[in-house]
Formats: sequence, C-alpha cells, structure tokens
Amino acid sequence: MGLGRKLAVAATAVTAATALFTAAPANAAPAAIDWKPCPTGQGAECGKLTVPLDWDRPGDGTIQLALARRKATDPAHRIGSVLMDPGGPGGAGAGEVQSGWTLSPKIAARFDTVGFDPRGVGESTAIKCGLDELTAKNPVLPKDSGEFRQLLSYNRALGRSCDRITGPLASRSDTRGVVRDMDAIRAALGDEKLTYYGVSYGTLMGQQYAEAYPDRVRALVLDSNMDHSIRSTWEFLKTETEATQESFEQFTGWCDRTTSCALHGQDISALTADLYARAERGELGTPDDKLDPMAFVGLFSQNFYGPTWDKLAKTLVDLRDGKPAESSFAKDDIPIPNPFNSIFCSDWRLPVTSYPQLDSYRRALTRVSPDLHFSPLGWSAAAGCAGWPSPVRNPQHPLSVRPGVPMLMLNSRYDPATPYDWAVHASQQSGAPLLTYEGWGHGAYFKKSQCVTDAADAFLIDGTSPGRGKHCPAVEPSVQSRMDGVRPPAAQPY
Repeated sequence: MGLGRKLAVAATAVTAATALFTAAPANAAPAAIDWKPCPTGQGAECGKLTVPLDWDRPGDGTIQLALARRKATDPAHRIGSVLMDPGGPGGAGAGEVQSGWTLSPKIAARFDTVGFDPRGVGESTAIKCGLDELTAKNPVLPKDSGEFRQLLSYNRALGRSCDRITGPLASRSDTRGVVRDMDAIRAALGDEKLTYYGVSYGTLMGQQYAEAYPDRVRALVLDSNMDHSIRSTWEFLKTETEATQESFEQFTGWCDRTTSCALHGQDISALTADLYARAERGELGTPDDKLDPMAFVGLFSQNFYGPTWDKLAKTLVDLRDGKPAESSFAKDDIPIPNPFNSIFCSDWRLPVTSYPQLDSYRRALTRVSPDLHFSPLGWSAAAGCAGWPSPVRNPQHPLSVRPGVPMLMLNSRYDPATPYDWAVHASQQSGAPLLTYEGWGHGAYFKKSQCVTDAADAFLIDGTSPGRGKHCPAVEPSVQSRMDGVRPPAAQPY
C-alpha cells in the first residue's frame, strides 16, 4: 500500500472511531499564558500553558496545552472566561474557537470564550501513533476466532506504536489528568472559579471536575452527557445500540410525515435490510468504494448527529441505485495524530476476552436494534480497547458530587451518541438538574431551540436554574436549517 493510500485509509479509520483528586496547593502561583494573535482565526488570540506530564509525579517532565480565546464583546460587563471543550475524545477546543465556535451572542458578550486542546490532542503536546499500525487490516467486526485474534493484535500493535512514538503521555491522558489541567487553565486565566461548557466527552471532564474541585465551580453546563457509571461491556453496547435504533425510528417517522424526503412513502426498514445484507456480502457500493456493515451503519449514525435526515435519505437512494455514498464527516489530510483509543481506553474498562463473548454480544444486539444491528460508535469504542496495552487509569465509577455544586445538564431525547438514559443517570448521581430537549441529534444547545439556549445562557450568566424536570419542545430539522444560530463544533464521536 502506497503512502498516499495509507493516509486516505487512516483518515477513514480515525473519522469512524473519536475518585477525588488531590488539588494543587491553593497558594501556588498560577502559570502565565503568553497570548498572541492566532495564525488563523481573525480576532482570536492563541497561547500555551505548561503543565506536568503526570500531576502525581511532577518530576517526570512537562507538556504544553494549546488555548485560544476570543475576548468578551462587551468588556464593560465582562463576567470572566467560559472554558469550552467540543468532545471527542480528540476534539480540539482551541482549534474550534479559532474557527469561530462560540455560544450565543449573549455569552460571547459577557465572557471571554476560551477553547483548549486537551492533553494529547491537536496543538497541545500530541499523541501520535504509527501509520503502518493505524492502516493495518483491522477486522473490527470479527467473523471467527482467527479474526478476533487479529483484532487483538491490531490494537496491541497500535497502542505500542503510540507509546513508542509519543512516549509516556500516550498512557497518561485520561480524564483525571485533563481535570487537573482544566484547573490550571482556570487559575492561569485569573478566574477564581470555573465557568465551563462541555459537550459530549467534554461532559465527562466537567462531571469529574465537579467531583474534584466543588469549591472552584462557578457554573458548569454539560451537554449530551456521558454516563461513567456503566460497569459492563454489555450495558455499554446495549444502551448505545438502543439509542441507535431509536434514532432510526425517528428518522423513518420523519420520512413518513415529510413529503420532501427522498424515501417518503417507502419501506425504509426493508430497504435498510436489503442494503445491510449487500454490505455483508461485499456487494454494497461501487467497485472502488465498497461499504462493509460497519461503514454502512456508520452512514446512519453520522447523519443522526445533526440530524441531517434529508441527506441520509438521498444517500440510501444512491446506494440502492448503485451510486457512491458520501460520508457526512470531513476527512483530515494527515490523521496520524490518533488520540481516541489512548484516551478512551484509559477511561473505560470494557473487557472483551474471547470471540464467543464478542459474537454473543453482536447476536444479542441485533434483537436490540433489528434495523441497524449495533451502534457503530459504541462497538468501535469497545472493540478498540480489546487488547489495548496501556492500563485503565480512570475506570468507571458512579458520580459523587457534593450537593450544591452549580451544574446544569442538557440532553436531546433522541441522541445517537450519548443516550438520554445516560444523562438521566448522570443527573441522578450528581444532583444536577437535567433539561430535556424533546428533539433529535447530538449537542442540544446547537439545535436552534431558543428554549434550550435561553435556559443555558441564564444559568451561565447569573446562575438562574431552570429547575428540575424542564422540557423544551423539538425543532423540526427542516426548520433548523432555515434558522440563524450559533455554530456547533465540528462533529466528534463523543
């Protein structure tokens, strides 16, 4: 395989995949950030912050965190900074803020908008892995014991290449370390307490910050929540797959009631079953672009994020008619930086020990989701950690947050990546109120719901809580596309 082909394969692979701590001494002098105009992103400032490689072993060296900020547009009424993370793991908050990612104009007026690239990500000291290992054959849906052993070998080789090329950072990028980094950023920004918006995997950072530093929280808005209390591999896969099936049913319901849908009035379940069977036989797509079951189901999952149901319907028509399908996610040119597994597999213990066990999960999941069979995100995440060589430094545990910490959780009722039940459980464990957006997609704040944004903004600005049991009505996707609003971050797995 030539270098150009390897890079293209790696791009596809990367896009498909993404306890209380001892606080730093209160009297420690915060490090400084040397802000300068960003090379890209007009009006944004960029800087680096140096932090320990391992907070528990400060003598082991340092790393750098990349930050970008846009200053409050109403400096006379500035409250402070709002730190933001777009999820992932692997989302680059500094890069997103440079590109114009903000919350509403109300928030941009009163706060400096600050994005950060977590350790191992983006322009921070990065986790890099071997190109040969990343592009090697990876049977993520193994058909027999031989392919399962190949999956384990792939993961071990990839993880060892990350350790070899990156050094110790590859195994020290769990969310506990990120939480310590966030507190160092808060101090360096000069904020006595943290104001934070985190979406998707960024909610895990916010949840664990609230556990570690309850006295240093000003306001946390956590959108599309992780549930780090999930104990078993089966529960993780099942809840993810339930969300995938729910999203499919919401898509077909929309198509039934929307005459502009390219599949309006047709049996989408039957079409999906036919296309899935063709994918299993290696007959789906064009001769130069075949889709296996993982890639086929991934097309659904990608279009559930928005949701971009109109595009999904047209894609299914193209596949039915033998035309190539386009991915909804943009592909980077050189994706050798590959932090997802190193971070995720440090945060989650989801053991898969044999092919019969994995095959039993897959068979059971087809009963959970008779149309799509599994969650491509949940499956890839769990399968990607099988055989991973680094330790799980931050395993799952129920949230333990001191009462009264100012937190607000948001979640779509039909979220394909972070199931609604995850948010319900995280809210119950933390005591934080949960605002339910009764619509679809990932990232409730960005669904053009004035009800959601007004409630989140009021909480960030003056701490006004919507209270428990708040629900905001759905906004139809066709209406979303015609409304002005804030730009969500680029799509990330979590």
